[in-house]
Amino acid sequence: MRKPTIRKPLGLLIGSIFAATAFNAQSAGFAIIEQNASGMGNAYAGAAAVAEDASTIFFNPAGLTNLQGSQVVTAGHIIIPSADFSNHGSYANPMLTGGAPMAGSLPGSNDNGGETALVPNMYLSTQLSDQLFAGIGINAPFGLATKYDHDWVGRYHAVRSEISTININPSIAYKVNDRISLGGGISAQYIRATLSNAVDFGTVCFGLEGKGLIPAGTCSSAGVLPLQADGYAKVKGSDWSFGFNLGAMIHVTDQTRIGLAYRSSISQSLDGDADFRTPANFQAILNMGIPLFSDTGATADVDLPESASISLYHAFNNQWAILADVTWTKWSRFEELRIDYDNPMQPDSVQPENWDDNMRYSIGATYRLNEKLVFRVGAAYDETPISRTLDRTPRIPGNDRKWLSVGLGYKLSDKLNMDAGYSHLFIDDTDLDSLDHSTSHQLIGTYDSDVNIFSAQLTYKF
Repeated sequence: MRKPTIRKPLGLLIGSIFAATAFNAQSAGFAIIEQNASGMGNAYAGAAAVAEDASTIFFNPAGLTNLQGSQVVTAGHIIIPSADFSNHGSYANPMLTGGAPMAGSLPGSNDNGGETALVPNMYLSTQLSDQLFAGIGINAPFGLATKYDHDWVGRYHAVRSEISTININPSIAYKVNDRISLGGGISAQYIRATLSNAVDFGTVCFGLEGKGLIPAGTCSSAGVLPLQADGYAKVKGSDWSFGFNLGAMIHVTDQTRIGLAYRSSISQSLDGDADFRTPANFQAILNMGIPLFSDTGATADVDLPESASISLYHAFNNQWAILADVTWTKWSRFEELRIDYDNPMQPDSVQPENWDDNMRYSIGATYRLNEKLVFRVGAAYDETPISRTLDRTPRIPGNDRKWLSVGLGYKLSDKLNMDAGYSHLFIDDTDLDSLDHSTSHQLIGTYDSDVNIFSAQLTYKF
């Protein structure tokens, strides 16, 4: 039997899993740049050229050749986002409701999608010989967490969005000579996603009538009316996949070095479940023989983007150094996301993404007061890959970010170092004009957003 062509919220749900960008994933898109605390104070300027601890495994594995002996690094980042949404005339399906204003949240409810998150990292490096070095990193290169109240004005677009990754990255580096080092690593990456939103089954029911899947008048007779028959949908999925990273470190002089780094795309295929909670009166209609909105398995293929960086580190003297970085990420891989369902009656769903490649620029400086204490400062400009108002959703409003960062490092002993950093991210006001394709409800408004990030790290040498 041929699949019906009606659009359904399930496709939009799963299709948004990777279109969703968290306010706690603080590089543009849903990439996480918070991979150490020692670089936080410089806004990660010069990250591929600094190589002052084992976290260089993530930023540039060739930097391992700068590290003598063995060391272990543990770091954690508390990310506190704010994303306040102001409704500017959101309306319901014009064909069914005449464009009635979308009911908003009750007083005291939450139209702030930001959710505080903890991001951990761990790295181990060791010197195998005068020329050969190795290490392993465990981190989270992608992630998000946003949550709204169930009754907020954009509930049909998003309620809960969560993506978490674990990346295991063994690496090796070779010191070619005193000026050039090369490195590379393999990434084994696990990803897990959960996504939910409310579903207006009243509007969906009238859509089924319009497609001739149920007799005209069925929805009204059963009391299944637009904006009066809400249900809920949730999608979960996970996958393991593999990629690689490469790097080169060039010591131009004893005071100046350049780092080049590349991290590959990773193709993921999420395999999971789609669960629905439908109103009793709408479920009675489905029970007449319509095999839709039943719990089912689902898969979604996605290519996580590759990135390339060039970094500079230059020491003016024993106290002052300047750092800079330019990073490109190929977010344009998100042209569309196609979803396939285990339920043979559930048609494939295609979600257009329309993302662009983006650039991140950063500059920073360090001042070493003495052998024990170093101060750091930095700034960055991070372009959004979603520049068009119509392409944004409450899962990913997305806009350009400006970083201001400070930090310090302190040598507690010959074997133990402590680093701490803080960044404030200024995010431009973000206009949103988002269509829910399953119901034709329109969410219109503006986000007022910012982010605070606190980072701490311990490095133990042995």
